Amino acid sequence: MGAKEENGDGEMDQTVKKYLRGEAANLEGLQDKKLKGQLAIREELYGKSAKAAAKIEKWLLPSEGGYLEAEGIEKTWRIKQESIAREVDILSLRNQYDIILPELGPYTLDFTPNGRYMAAAGRKGHLAVVDMKTLSLIKEIQVRETVRDVVYLHNELFFAAAQKKYPYIYNRDGTELHCLKEHGAVSRLQFLKNHFLLASINKLGQLHYQDVTMGEMVGNYRTGSGRTDAMQVNPFNGVVALGHSSGTVTMWKPTSAAPLVKMLCHPGPVSSLAFHPNGHLMATSGKEKKIKIWDLRKFEVIQTLSGHAKTLNFSQKGLLAAGTGSFVQILGDFSGSQNYSRYMSHSISKGYQVGKVLFRPYEDVLGIGHSMGWSSILIPGSGEPNFDSWVANPFETSKQRREKEVHSLLDKLPPETIMLDPTKVGTVRPARKKEKKPTKEEREAEMEAAVEAAKDTDIKKKTKGRNKPSKRAQRRKEIIDRAKRPFLEHRVEEQETFRKKHKTNMETEMPKSLQRFVRQKAT
Repeated sequence: MGAKEENGDGEMDQTVKKYLRGEAANLEGLQDKKLKGQLAIREELYGKSAKAAAKIEKWLLPSEGGYLEAEGIEKTWRIKQESIAREVDILSLRNQYDIILPELGPYTLDFTPNGRYMAAAGRKGHLAVVDMKTLSLIKEIQVRETVRDVVYLHNELFFAAAQKKYPYIYNRDGTELHCLKEHGAVSRLQFLKNHFLLASINKLGQLHYQDVTMGEMVGNYRTGSGRTDAMQVNPFNGVVALGHSSGTVTMWKPTSAAPLVKMLCHPGPVSSLAFHPNGHLMATSGKEKKIKIWDLRKFEVIQTLSGHAKTLNFSQKGLLAAGTGSFVQILGDFSGSQNYSRYMSHSISKGYQVGKVLFRPYEDVLGIGHSMGWSSILIPGSGEPNFDSWVANPFETSKQRREKEVHSLLDKLPPETIMLDPTKVGTVRPARKKEKKPTKEEREAEMEAAVEAAKDTDIKKKTKGRNKPSKRAQRRKEIIDRAKRPFLEHRVEEQETFRKKHKTNMETEMPKSLQRFVRQKAT
């Protein structure tokens, strides 16, 4: 019993250290008693808050994330899904499956923010909504035309599909609600959940932003870079990134007709891009078979990996999935130094072409949309183990969903808040430093230097009768006067400003009954 208590105390101490704000301040060398007392009280409060946070973590964050760990010379990327299936529980085993629909593919996927529901769209017009907890089909429809992309809106009740001519919005029952004709033939869709904006890029390279609450078109801009199939939203600041065939990545906001950033990422076309959940890392892949990790705070490459990726996606815990052909590779940053290395790999049946990889939120699951349907595999350590029910609740009831919808509409952010650095929202622009005016002596010295330079200028010789000494002296005097003029005009302006200021001061000092006499005297 005593050993168990000691282990528990040790774990609690480790958790408390995690929440402490660095090392405690050294108060012994302080001479000021008042400051010493204030800092001692503050350090005590920091300690209490760290202990309270550690206790809360013990009860509210019961689950811990874990990764695959290899023993000896064993490698994690050699562990197959069959080996994982033999070791996991029954509920986790249900998340490992293949849905084969060869006549309707290739498929693309999207999950709700809480990971409870999935929308699947087949290129041949098949749309399906699936409850991932019970693995039951809620609704499926056949729209009888090409579907290029699908995305959920603010909750599972509405989703948008990019079809042959226009994007359409459907409800969960498969009823068509809206046809967005202004967007045109859309190739990619994204939804900005904090701003309630549906962003789309069409075949002509036009970027549209539409407010789904009021139906208003917020922005419509020509990118000028042609058609693109790479489009992602940065979760940190709401900026939309587009990858172009010229190898550039452009970043846009709905209130600007020009891109915020235009960076050359690859020598050839950009095939895919993805953002880390913290918003500071971006992964891009090019047709030259290179995957690059970018630091968006400095816009610099921090790592270049060999290999092609048709689709990229980051998990909640920072794992990067890359899919190409019939092969999916998962990369991980386990050292914390932003150095990604191979973690897991998975090969689907030969001949199946991967179209999209997408991690499921709050689960260690990766969804794969391919040419013959869609699959789901287990990736240990990819999902956030503890969910916050105020942010995303996989078990929310219809009443909680309604409450959350009302709150999110009240907290809706205007499009103007989308910027590269959102921390600037609410800050005050720093005051400009007043330029130091030159002193009277400095101005006179400048004027004298200008006069001396004017005296040294060579006077061109004129024709006969215009080159007399008197004429030459007159021209030299004109040059000197021209050099003096700016300084004299500046002096007159200063005197006029001083006179007006002095006059207003006199008027304010005099009583109202006597101010009319001051005006008469001035005139």
